[in-house]
Amino acid sequence: MTTTNASTRLDEARIRAGIAVANIPTLLMVLVQLTGNQRWLRAPYLPSGPRGLSDNDTAGLDEALQLEVRAAATDAILAWGSGAPAAIPEPAPDTVVEMLRVAVGEHAPDDYADMAVHELRAGSGHESGPPIEHLPPGFEAVVIGAGPSGLCAAYRLGRAGIPYTVIERNDDVGGSWLENRYPGCAVDTPSHLYSFSFAQHDWTRWFASRDELLGYFHGIADEHGIRDRIRFGTTVCSATWDDDKHRWRLDLIDQDGNQSTISAPIVISAVGAFNKPKLPDIPGLKDFAGPMAHTARWPEEMDLAGKRVGVIGNGASAMQLVPAIADVAESVTVFQRSPQWAAPFEKFQVDVPEPVRYLLEHVPLYRAWYRLRLTWIFNDRNHDGLQRDPAWPHGHRSINPINDRHRRFLTRYIVEQLGRRLEMLGDVLPSYPPFGKRMLLDNRWFATLTRDDVHLRTTRVAKVRPDGVVTDDGLEYPLDVLVLATGFDVVRFLAPMHITGRDGQTIEAAWDGDDARAYLGVTVPGFPNFFCLYGPNTQFGHGGSLISMMELQMSYVDDLIRKMLDAGVDSVECRREVHETYNREVDAAHTRMVWTHPGMDVYYRNSKGRVVVNNPFKVVDFWHMIHRADLADYRTTTPGER
Repeated sequence: MTTTNASTRLDEARIRAGIAVANIPTLLMVLVQLTGNQRWLRAPYLPSGPRGLSDNDTAGLDEALQLEVRAAATDAILAWGSGAPAAIPEPAPDTVVEMLRVAVGEHAPDDYADMAVHELRAGSGHESGPPIEHLPPGFEAVVIGAGPSGLCAAYRLGRAGIPYTVIERNDDVGGSWLENRYPGCAVDTPSHLYSFSFAQHDWTRWFASRDELLGYFHGIADEHGIRDRIRFGTTVCSATWDDDKHRWRLDLIDQDGNQSTISAPIVISAVGAFNKPKLPDIPGLKDFAGPMAHTARWPEEMDLAGKRVGVIGNGASAMQLVPAIADVAESVTVFQRSPQWAAPFEKFQVDVPEPVRYLLEHVPLYRAWYRLRLTWIFNDRNHDGLQRDPAWPHGHRSINPINDRHRRFLTRYIVEQLGRRLEMLGDVLPSYPPFGKRMLLDNRWFATLTRDDVHLRTTRVAKVRPDGVVTDDGLEYPLDVLVLATGFDVVRFLAPMHITGRDGQTIEAAWDGDDARAYLGVTVPGFPNFFCLYGPNTQFGHGGSLISMMELQMSYVDDLIRKMLDAGVDSVECRREVHETYNREVDAAHTRMVWTHPGMDVYYRNSKGRVVVNNPFKVVDFWHMIHRADLADYRTTTPGER
């Protein structure tokens, strides 16, 4: 990790200002590494455990102890900036775990050691492997999609020295962050966790807005020369494996209808999942006379000022949209499908103080430890609460004692937010266990629902008329604007592309439509050299960062390609027994988890009731599964071999 000094670039006044408002648990870890003094890991400096998703900036210490820590950190960081080396530049794995336990105020198991060291190095800007020497003639890759995962793939391929082309149907990079531009759109993962290890950024908010995120991805495309290798406005219609040439043939069509074909031995699908808007099947929907838009297709010219706005749906997009437009519209009527759990998070829409931004940018150890703490707080600490206890007697409301405590905490929070409008509690309090659906983060959703000009309706929309909607109870709601916050078709991975692998098998047939399965979410038997990023069962429903998952998967693909070339083989196909064993483990784990709890309509289950989106494993367990590729898991062929 980066602990070399930076004597020519530290501004003492800005360092002092940053440390004065910095996160105390993070400063303690920086102190240990810079000074080597273990006393910062013992009482009276031990931080309290965080409450919920709080950063615990004061560590729960009294003012005098906080001042002592800040003063010591100031001396140590300024000394480092003047040339003093770090006393512990590379702490041993067991030391890192001990430090992490103190930093988060909770017990982190021993098996986190290797992952914690990896994340600490990544948080300091740890780079990927060197370029591959002696690539075979014609060895190249095609990446489908220029969203976050496509940019990650392109970066790693470029670092490896592998020629590549990115095919993108839109006119710019960014994926879902390009397409989603509704008011209030933002990330609900901390910015410093929702960022690539190879592209650290000076975030202006703790939870970045859509515009800042899109600018971040634009910067990656430009800085690393990726944009010049993208064919914009082009759609992949089909991809077909040629078993004689050991190459994929991709049929393309651009926005003008021009067709073309390209080929490559490697194809990486980076099409994402949240890119196919799901429209509700409501009679008369097309008859609405006013402006109507899905949140993922928000018109730039949409004007809500003084308008009566109807919002169908109350998921993540609606929770961001409604508070953002309530002050503009004449009224907002929300047509709720089912209540949602939402957790408080204190730093939403809060700016990162400029002095802290300076500290994060110029003291890599601080940035690395701040990020590592986030990986714990937003990762596996909630996993045990998602396991179904067969002996738990209150299965209608929760699944185990931990989950029941979550329910009580979240219920108290909702009650607080409703204030004097407690008559609304029955309409907004979910009946299913917490985390049964994706846990949302509250940005004044509940408080906004209590406004006199915001109306919550829990009766299903029966039909749409040119001037409004009618609900099942026959009530009519005149509207000027209709917003569809109805989510995405997530379970049909890769659709509508036609992917044909070995022996003419299609991915649609292999997956029986919406029953997608892949080994490690990356690769499927019968489809050599075809890799998915953010494939089936790769979303950590209990936490984690999608960006971290993308990097983890692409690191695996990078490692597999390197081992493939070192072994002199030109195609790899996941062995069916490896694939089946892994997916049996996935399904068995899901039977014990909250996402298979009855009585919930959720986007991550397919038409057969199988969970195809969420990953059931702890992040650390999956990290160990995917951290290194093993050629023994694959059927390999050499040039000319079938």
